[in-house]
Amino acid sequence: MNDFPLITAHTGCMGTPDNSVESARAGLSLGADIIEDDIRVTRDGVLVLSHDDRIVLADGRIASLSRLTLQELNEGLAAPIVRLETVIDLLVGGGGQARMNLDLKTDDCVEPVMALIRERDIADRVLLTGCEYGRAVRANDLDGGIAKLLNVDIGSFRTSVYAEAARTACEEALQAGCFGLNVPYQLALPELLELAFDRGLSVFVWTVGEAREMRKYAELGVRSITTRDVATLLRVKQGWHEEGISGDDL
Repeated sequence: MNDFPLITAHTGCMGTPDNSVESARAGLSLGADIIEDDIRVTRDGVLVLSHDDRIVLADGRIASLSRLTLQELNEGLAAPIVRLETVIDLLVGGGGQARMNLDLKTDDCVEPVMALIRERDIADRVLLTGCEYGRAVRANDLDGGIAKLLNVDIGSFRTSVYAEAARTACEEALQAGCFGLNVPYQLALPELLELAFDRGLSVFVWTVGEAREMRKYAELGVRSITTRDVATLLRVKQGWHEEGISGDDL
């Protein structure tokens, strides 16, 4: 039986707000191996947690996160935006071994994220996602020692023969110094996993919500499953280990 995949807590796990301290705490308290957060950078260079650049201010106006300073954001929003360093402090101060999946939403994030990782000496506690080929190459040029996944080009799987798109994804991952692929679970067919494994690449899948699907991808041998429902994935993992123990005892 394969080792059970790493459990990645999607930002906003267990019903908490996306990109919140509450989400990070929920994932860590449940024992997730990895917690995920979406990363953007403010106009004054501060790394913050947000999926979208478009934000709604407390007075109803629409604004662009990247065009505002941290102070302007916190003055305009109903609640302060979360800084990346706040979650890093939570991770490092918790005493466990969980890692952070930093999902880089823009090219502007790459350099400040690399600088912060070096400043805080946390290269062993983070991995980078959100990196299609160009962003992955940029990250690798800045620091090839920081673990990163290639986000597969979803469009290529829609417009090309599946096998061709899978081969291209594996080749680009290797060229960009990535240790694996970050794949929406619907695209993670056995053919892709076999190609990746043959090239020494891990496959991380996102975002799985149903126990049946969690079990399916564990059996396929993916390295990590991202989910909002960490508790259900933990139950699937427990059943997996119980079956393994029973099988060994026969």
